[in-house]
Amino acid sequence: MRYLLFILVGLFVVSARSQEDNVVPLEIKATRGLVYGTLANMGMDSTFVHSKVDSIIRNGIKNKAFPGAQVLVAKQGTVVFHERYGYHTYDSIQQVSKEDIYDLASVTKIAGPLPALMKLVDDGKLDLDVPFSNYWTHWKNSKDKKDLSLREILAHQAGLSPYIVFLNKIIKKNGKLKRRFVRNKANNRFNKQAYEGLYVKTNFNQKMYRIINRSKVNEIKKYKYSGLAFLLFPKIIEQLTGKPYETYLQENFYSPLGANTLGFRPRTKDYRNQIIPTELDTIYRHALTQGWVHDENASLLGGISGNAGLFGTAIDLAKLMQMYQNYGNFNGKRFITESTVKEFSRVQYPDNGNRRGLGFDKPLLDNSELPLEEAYPAPEASPMSFGHSGFTGTFVWADPENQLVFIFLSNRVYPTRKNRNLYDLNIRGALQQVFYQAILPN
Repeated sequence: MRYLLFILVGLFVVSARSQEDNVVPLEIKATRGLVYGTLANMGMDSTFVHSKVDSIIRNGIKNKAFPGAQVLVAKQGTVVFHERYGYHTYDSIQQVSKEDIYDLASVTKIAGPLPALMKLVDDGKLDLDVPFSNYWTHWKNSKDKKDLSLREILAHQAGLSPYIVFLNKIIKKNGKLKRRFVRNKANNRFNKQAYEGLYVKTNFNQKMYRIINRSKVNEIKKYKYSGLAFLLFPKIIEQLTGKPYETYLQENFYSPLGANTLGFRPRTKDYRNQIIPTELDTIYRHALTQGWVHDENASLLGGISGNAGLFGTAIDLAKLMQMYQNYGNFNGKRFITESTVKEFSRVQYPDNGNRRGLGFDKPLLDNSELPLEEAYPAPEASPMSFGHSGFTGTFVWADPENQLVFIFLSNRVYPTRKNRNLYDLNIRGALQQVFYQAILPN
């Protein structure tokens, strides 16, 4: 009877919130496993939170850090705050909705390939400390890559190049696209859709792999962020599982979590949810990018990648982050072993000044001693906490010690990626700090 009552209450809350936004949710079951509660009932100062968050967000919109945003916070597995602000664009036509789908950018790294890699470690199919060339055999004969371990790569300790602009390979000096790589109509040789009327050569990924394989490695092993290996991980996952990367994620994580909007290429799917636009692209697509991945490298892979390309709603992200915060367990189901999540979410090379976990970002090593303007993330975030940020203006963080999941979604790159006020105003850290400061003493 108690379980039935819980289901009825959950359905009522979902319905009420959807009516409030005048948007039909994708599926009612999308909230299973997460309970809605109040800030006050979870020991947090509601008046303080609403006053501070509203002020920070209003200041962000006023200073054009983003046209709109939403904030979701869960305390002890209970969603205590989920509010949306502003509009999709600065013309103030389409209001932000809680059911909107966002381009998650680099949050993809911990929400796409990373759970799959953790499960493959659990299954004994991946070893963090043997040469990665055992799996990516193209590196077997590489002098500077053959001995790199997956641990070094995931902790950004391997010395790999930070980024390669593959877009340069398909654009002529006059700005036009090279027809040998990109066409306006699909066929057998050009079937990777990057945008409406834009199809990339089917085997262009092989060219990308060759360039990565030939890229330089820094001999000095110290922290240097690199997304290159995340372009390779989907192929590794397919090789080790025998299933397409996206299918494996859906079957093993997104569907069991009830995270039905998490996925790639949303424009090709029958979602009723609105998709937040990102940048007005003046170089490559020459149009407003909406429903297609913003990141050019992921786009050239047909929108399905490990470095970027994942889309989803705040509530579906919250389910994944809650699973991580529970060290691999969510709604009574074990997704990843506790020991593996703890290993991936701990600092790997602190003696080398590297704060990173395996794939996960971590607080600065001296974060608690820093003022807000110098800290990352909020100074109050515990050393056990972990998460990731995204170029489009996204940020997710889980703090097992304080039982706090924090999610911020925005499209700060609209209409241009030159907008940096989200960083300059330290909006994400300031918002996150509010919820730590709101916790009332016992």
